[in-house]
Amino acid sequence: MQIIEQITKLPPRAVDAHKGNFGKVLIIAGSVGMSGAAALAGRAALRAGAGLVRVATAKSALPIVASIEPSYTTISLSEDKLGKISSKAINTILDAIAENDVIAFGPGVGVTADLQSIFQILIEQNIRLVIDGDGLNNLSKINDWPKRLKADVVLTPHPGEMKRLWSGLFREEMPAERQQQAAQLAKQTGTVVVLKGAGTVVTDGQKVYVNKTGNPGMATAGSGDVLTGVITALLGQGLSNFDAAVLGVYIHGLAGDIAAEKIGQVSLIATDIIESLPDAFLRNR
Repeated sequence: MQIIEQITKLPPRAVDAHKGNFGKVLIIAGSVGMSGAAALAGRAALRAGAGLVRVATAKSALPIVASIEPSYTTISLSEDKLGKISSKAINTILDAIAENDVIAFGPGVGVTADLQSIFQILIEQNIRLVIDGDGLNNLSKINDWPKRLKADVVLTPHPGEMKRLWSGLFREEMPAERQQQAAQLAKQTGTVVVLKGAGTVVTDGQKVYVNKTGNPGMATAGSGDVLTGVITALLGQGLSNFDAAVLGVYIHGLAGDIAAEKIGQVSLIATDIIESLPDAFLRNR
């Protein structure tokens, strides 16, 4: 595989640019008790430069999600008795997809048969799609999902999610080496894989990038939701899946390093990463 070390930079913005030039992003996330996941992803997408961010979430979670950040809009989705997105939301979701450039699905949605039925429809759409968190856990329960896949996809598993995806696709034991795991998954599925952790691996099966930014303080709840928002926003600004994933993990890790410089690793939380994204982008100009 080709080892990539150079980090893509976003081009300067035109003087006459408007918000439509920088991507309309839809983030499908959250449920009752997990509203923070949706809000973190939405806020991160805004700070990573998306022109317009919409967060679609379960009806009961929406007031909390909307109250956290005034700069994104929200879409109410039908929910089941436990406050998770139900299959009745599919038409609302499809209508919203038609109005947006990039879709992210998964943070904090939970794992249910209804979500899996929604997901089977989503992956068969001609869309750019980032799948994270519970999106990956639902995906792992769909038989032969790569054969159904029409969407242009970025997968962002942590090691546990990687094991679940692997067991659903491969008969052989998962190799110990992380680059090999990610590359084999990318080749098998035709996706870009972001295998999170210390030295996050990004690969499309041909090229591979191993991230060098980040620190142990980022091992905190919500950090992955922030990364989802960042990558989704970069896709919306026109980067390829691979370049958006590489820049996304680099900027995310750099923001975590900047936050740790200010407050230390022990006290670092996901919102500190978001607040440090502006400085991270400034350093990468």
